[in-house]
Formats: sequence, structure tokens, C-alpha cells
Amino acid sequence: MTRHDPLPTVDRPYLALGLEGSANKLGVGVIRHVPPNGQSSGVEINNAHVDILSNVRHTYVTPPGEGFQPGDTAKHHKHWIVRVVAEAVRSAGLKSIAEVDCICYTKGPGMGAPLQSVSLVARTLSILYKKPLVGVNHCVGHIEMGRTITGAVNPVVLYVSGGNTQVIAYSAQRYRIFGETLDIAVGNCLDRFARVIGLSNDPSPGYNIERAARRGRRLLPLPYTTKGMDVSLAGMLSATEAYTKDSRFVPEKFDDQHGQVGSLANGTQWTGAANNPLRDTEEPEESVQDTDENVITPADLCFSLQEHVFAMLVEITERAMAHIGSRDVLVVGGVGSNQRLQEMMGIMASERGGHVFATDERFCIDNGIMIAHAGLLAYRMGQRTPLEKSTTTQRYRTDTPLIEVCY
Repeated sequence: MTRHDPLPTVDRPYLALGLEGSANKLGVGVIRHVPPNGQSSGVEINNAHVDILSNVRHTYVTPPGEGFQPGDTAKHHKHWIVRVVAEAVRSAGLKSIAEVDCICYTKGPGMGAPLQSVSLVARTLSILYKKPLVGVNHCVGHIEMGRTITGAVNPVVLYVSGGNTQVIAYSAQRYRIFGETLDIAVGNCLDRFARVIGLSNDPSPGYNIERAARRGRRLLPLPYTTKGMDVSLAGMLSATEAYTKDSRFVPEKFDDQHGQVGSLANGTQWTGAANNPLRDTEEPEESVQDTDENVITPADLCFSLQEHVFAMLVEITERAMAHIGSRDVLVVGGVGSNQRLQEMMGIMASERGGHVFATDERFCIDNGIMIAHAGLLAYRMGQRTPLEKSTTTQRYRTDTPLIEVCY
């Protein structure tokens, strides 16, 4: 990353194109920062405005019981990215990519092959349209998008996704990590258990775990492992899987019909949910074994796993809040859209006289606008990524990038 003089704050709007592809979700978005005296219908933040012009996403979905491999995920991204970029530009009302000020891409962390496939396209667009590149830390993208959408001011951040579990707070131009997982991430834990019991990966295994957990009627004992502000989840996953070998366990055949897979999702719609809103208001039907004390159902296991995992996350987050004297918490990352996690975190925050800030699937789940937004913030503060340094890395710590505020 090279440094230049910061751009003027109030002279004109700035636009950025963001490309995200660190895992199985390919996202492209266009965002605009409008000066205080400009006209905007977007989100007002500290007398500035942010307009989300487009938010297009396409998800690589595998059959139930299977995870997504890096090579196959990269092939998916290569196959779809031209169409997703074109749709994002069209939806934003732009005539050409030449209208944006910079092109932002996910530098890391993430899966190697998917990251490389998307960064290659970002470099190509940069050369074709003679636009500067800005490499973005995926985790910072989540945080900056969450802060912008919710208006949270200096909260403790719980970042929970398929590959990351961290408790974070800002200090001295860095996002400092106060606690994290010692083994697997919370999203990975939930996804792997979803595969064990045969839950569908459409629209996401974590969401289907959440739905199944609403039917759970028994809280089964599981290991609870917090170590200071860190957590360990592998033992809890193994213990939950062990219940599926119990003689009381009754498997369940799940319906994996969730709408058309592979459609482009724009704005409020999410991949596979064009005719079936992700957040349904109806409670799932109870299974006939739910009230039988001699039976353990998949729903019971989903419920027990969620309650234990989320209780651990609430505990380490509260410990960090007490340590720095904060009353507010911001939940970001794909798992951050889980309503039960938001509810539990909200109870804790309210007892401390504070608030929980969270967003919905449009902004929690990996997307291109979070990369465009974080990249545009860095670009306005004079940061650029030279072409010869526009590499990717699977291990890009949240506390590595320099964070500068331009509002």
C-alpha cells in the first residue's frame, strides 16, 4: 500500500467499485460518498452521505452434506464474475466503469484460489480503465460497513463469520483484537454440523441451523470453553456430533427446496430467495418427537449448539466491553445476521445500559459494497495498492491495516 495526500472532503462525490470473493459468495457493489452539501438519499454519517448504488451477489451452493472446495469455488467465481460486474454497473446507473474513482478488491483473509480469481479481475479492470487499485482487508470491510449502516460510535465489535471469530475494538489507528477463536470459527462450526445432520446449504447452512433451532425443545449439555477473551469451539462441535450416535437420536429428512439457486441477488434480495424472503415470520412446524423426553432430534441439537456457542460469544464480548469501558456492541459478519445471537447480545448490552448494533443479510453476509466502502475510505485518505503489490493473502490480520477516518 502506498501513501498519497488525502483527497478533498467536500469538492465532489466519490465512487468506488468493490469486488468480494474470499469464500463461496461472489459480490460486486458500487458505492458513492457524497459531500455534506451534496444531494443524497443515502445514509447520513457525521454530516456526510453514503449512497449504496448497487449490491449484487451470487453464491456457490453445494449439495447437502458437502462443503465448498477452494478450486470449485474459484471456478464458480470465474464463471460468474463478468455477469455480476455487468449487473452491478447497470444497477448503479453507470454508463461505464470509467465513471468510478477506484477499484477495490478483497486482499484477504480468505480462501486462496477464490481470492486470486477475483483479484485477477480487479487488476484487469484497473488496467483497462486506468483506475487505481485499493486492496481491502475483508474483516475491516465488515466493520466499516457495519459502523456506517448502524451509526455505531466506537463500539466493541464481535466479528463472526465462516472463517473468523474475533472481539475487536479501535485504538490508535488500528482495529485491535482482544479475543478470538483458538481453533475453528463459529460459522465453520455451524456449517460442519449442518453437514453432519444433512441440512441444505441453500441459502446457507448457518441460516438453516437457525431455523431448525427454533423447533428445539431440549437443551443438552455441551462443553463450554472460554479462556479469558478467547473461545474454543472444536470440542463443542465434536460433543454435538456425538449425540447423533446416541440411541435416542432420531434423524430427520429435511426439505431443501428454498427457491431457485444461482439467481442474481440485488438490493434487498439474497441469492435463492427471490420468491421466498430469508426472514420468514412463520414459526417452523414442530416435529412429532419434539415433546418426547426419550428422543433427541436434530432440532434439539441445533438449539443446544446455538445456545452454548452464542453464550460463549456474549461472555467474551462483555468481558471486552468491561475492559475498555464500552457499553455498545456491533455484531458483524455472516453469523451476525442470526436473530438469536442478536437477541442474546441485546439482552447483555441493555443490562449494561448500552445497545447492540447489527444489520441484516444485505450487509452482514459477504458483499461487494463493504469492500467498495472500506476501499473508498482508504482511497480518500491517500492509500493506493500498486499493481505490482496487488497480491492476495489467506492470512491478513484485522489489526494489520492502518485505519484513518475521513468523515
